[in-house]
Amino acid sequence: MEDKRAPNQQYGVPLAIYQERYQALDPAEVTRRTCVPFDTARGVFELTVLGFALDAAWPEFSLCPADPEACPRDLYGSGAKILMIRYLLEGALAAPCGTFLPYRELPWGSVYDQNFQGRCIKRLAFAFGSKLDLFAKSCEALGGTPHPKADASYDLPFLPALTVRLLLWSGDDEFPPQSQWLFSDNTPLAFSAEDVAVIGDVTIGALKEMGKRA
Repeated sequence: MEDKRAPNQQYGVPLAIYQERYQALDPAEVTRRTCVPFDTARGVFELTVLGFALDAAWPEFSLCPADPEACPRDLYGSGAKILMIRYLLEGALAAPCGTFLPYRELPWGSVYDQNFQGRCIKRLAFAFGSKLDLFAKSCEALGGTPHPKADASYDLPFLPALTVRLLLWSGDDEFPPQSQWLFSDNTPLAFSAEDVAVIGDVTIGALKEMGKRA
């Protein structure tokens, strides 16, 4: 599953720039490509992100949680809005083959790997490396299932059939906490490397919010 799209540096672009293209979408084509259902009566694409239901309105884009009190704010904040509109515009969802890829092995991932290290890998280790129980509770609140690696590891369903695997080591007196992120092998068809970095931002934000509720 290879995506040869070049990096496009679109995350400084206002959401409104995407709106014209979004209005021209054929909802049936989007559903075939992304597996996201479209409710004709309500005029929304019905997304499920980290276990929470979100409605993406069409033709005028907005992103709203089905249950605002339960849903972490990062799942429908500004980063998530650009991420989801780009997915509906350009992404595709295929069945995974069962392998997982580190960020640097994604198409163009090596270009952004240093940024991803600080933006996601080190942030996750700093936030939860000394709080493994809280990490477990936060992951489970986002629909995560335990994975038998590292000191704590969870598979999170970022989208149905698209998994983010988080691995966390608590560290000791000699070594600081560490983390690793792995992505199911169907990720490159759904998201660019830039998109995947935003997945990291959104996921960490959601984990922190669920941790505060624990």
